[in-house]
Amino acid sequence: MSEDKKIKIIVAEDDQAMAQIVSHKLNIHGFSVRHAENGLKAVEMFAQDPPDLMLLDLMMPEMDGFEVLQKIRGNPDKKLADTPVIILSNLWSNQDILKTQGLKANGYMVKAYFTPDEIVTKINEILNSNPENTNQK
Repeated sequence: MSEDKKIKIIVAEDDQAMAQIVSHKLNIHGFSVRHAENGLKAVEMFAQDPPDLMLLDLMMPEMDGFEVLQKIRGNPDKKLADTPVIILSNLWSNQDILKTQGLKANGYMVKAYFTPDEIVTKINEILNSNPENTNQK
């Protein structure tokens, strides 16, 4: 598959080891992956070259994941505002989960409880339920 036809994913994660593990697994599965090491960078990358999906950590420097998700959902372009976002965090309180649900996150995965393969499965489930959100038309 050519690079411009690959599904584009931004991994917004400040933990380098976690970002490398997830990015490597996504690359193996044929996704085009970009890494944002903080929330501000994630918002900039999203604006410059919108992804088909974002994996978003909540606790990041510069701007936390809640703010990143608010900015995405507040985009005036409905297609961009509806970009699937999966929270991938070690925060797991009901308050955090409910807050992301209120911001219309498409999924919530606690890092400690999911393998990279399970993350890929969740990504595929969400993309397959929302085919209009990918460049695979």
